[in-house]
Amino acid sequence: MMRQLLLQLAPPPEPTLDNYVPGRNGAALQALRDLARGAGGERFVYLWGEPGSGRSHLLRGLAQAAGARKALYFSGAPGARIVANGVPDDGVIAVDNVQDLAAGDQIALFDLYNCVRAGGGALAASGDAAPAQLALRADLRSRLAWGLAFQLHPLSDAEKAAALREHARARALDLGEDVIAYLLKHARRDMANLIGILDALDRYSLEQKRPVTLPLVRSALESTQDKLA
Repeated sequence: MMRQLLLQLAPPPEPTLDNYVPGRNGAALQALRDLARGAGGERFVYLWGEPGSGRSHLLRGLAQAAGARKALYFSGAPGARIVANGVPDDGVIAVDNVQDLAAGDQIALFDLYNCVRAGGGALAASGDAAPAQLALRADLRSRLAWGLAFQLHPLSDAEKAAALREHARARALDLGEDVIAYLLKHARRDMANLIGILDALDRYSLEQKRPVTLPLVRSALESTQDKLA
């Protein structure tokens, strides 16, 4: 239901480095900021962690933050393909979910690493485990271990609640603790989704000329169900 509310009342926010809530992952966020602007000496970063830790958010945000530098984002999801030919070796490349790469895409990613190393670009990749624990080609695992590696930690409920309070304050939104608890219990738990729902509720409250209370949240859900009926 919360997902329907988000889709009906507000589009999901685009993942950026600025709207990523770091929690204990501040060092990883800073490393990607440096990568995006070509600062520092490191040109390879690997992120790993469980679902919901923000791996995809950070890599999509990296591609967005690269600005004038040529940036490409590749998903390792089944059916997606990595195209090594024509990729600029001086650009910023993000490769997500490497644990799902097919055999041919593993070769393509290996080649990308070598091209980027020979050129002046940067490459960030992510997976669900540390490089040595991935069921990939041995030579690709060694490339993924180049540079900086960060294990990402999901936000605790307390950290998510604090982030929602801060976002509400930034919008001059009076958000009760019962609403926060409801969102954490009933919504998809990644922060991008939670922030998107909060923004949707803010819009809905303005339309209804009512504060964001638990009854309003339930009313919004009922309104969404009526639209979908």
